[in-house]
Amino acid sequence: MDSPPWPTIAVIIPTYRREAVLCDTLDSLLAQDYPAYEAIVVDQTPAHQASTQHQLTHWAETGQITWYQVPWASLPAARNLGIEQSTGEIVLFIDDDVVLPVGYLYAHARNFLQQPQVGALAGRVHDPRKLAEAPDLTIDYLPPEAMDPGIAWYHLDLVRPTQPQGVLTARGCNMSFRRQVFSQHGLRFDERFYGTAVREESDLCLRLRQTGYLVWYDPQAYLFHRGETTGGCHCIATQTLRYQLDFYHNHFLLGLKNLTCRQNRQLFWGLFTCHVLGHSPCNKDRHTGKVMIRGLCYGLGFLYVLYTLVSTLGKQGRLYPSQLVVAA
Repeated sequence: MDSPPWPTIAVIIPTYRREAVLCDTLDSLLAQDYPAYEAIVVDQTPAHQASTQHQLTHWAETGQITWYQVPWASLPAARNLGIEQSTGEIVLFIDDDVVLPVGYLYAHARNFLQQPQVGALAGRVHDPRKLAEAPDLTIDYLPPEAMDPGIAWYHLDLVRPTQPQGVLTARGCNMSFRRQVFSQHGLRFDERFYGTAVREESDLCLRLRQTGYLVWYDPQAYLFHRGETTGGCHCIATQTLRYQLDFYHNHFLLGLKNLTCRQNRQLFWGLFTCHVLGHSPCNKDRHTGKVMIRGLCYGLGFLYVLYTLVSTLGKQGRLYPSQLVVAA
């Protein structure tokens, strides 16, 4: 693939309680033939299985990966550590349960070479779970509503579109950024997005758009997301009170930080009608008892985010120390 000099890429993989699937992801990455990339693993797993530990140690000792081990578990904080410990001109994030096709890194890099106005690239995600729900459903372009941050989350689907286009946000398992977004504009992921950190990447992309950069979607920069049912964010059961509180907290945090009054009204009403009342497209169980429980979580989630905003004043969204161990 002859071209002008390819930019260096830092591929950052935050991981939490993943074993063989993490090794498969790294095998897929290390098989890429891109000329200049670094593989950085930010490991939040307290203790690995012996086989995983042996393989990661081997890759680290042979210089194929840089392996950081941290004593906390926070996806946004792991991303921030990866940003600050890497040097690539492009910073690319993938999940720890994905499979990369041949030419994957070239597909990301090509967009930054050809479009200087692009600050972030959203890649397509072939997600077996979502595709199983409607295997034949594809669209060329997202509807205009997908660019309105008050209601976008019910119209924005980066699984289906077949054509390159501007988008509001990326999806965390397949997204990349120009280094300047972090080095010149000082952007970082907000570590106050708790639990599964839902909407943390959307928060960063909304702030990135304020710099004048675009968020661009390219279906050719695709990967396969295995959607493992153990490890990663799936360690937090979606039916628990903790998950529900974090879910609403994170959406309210996104809105209060980034949106206008009108957009927040749209977002908060959408959360209520869809996730609490169970209307389309959420289509949740509308039994009175379950609606009441979800309504309670909705209200508590709003009080929770108010507490978060007050208790973290002056911290600029950074809650975790840069305490790490470079393994091997």
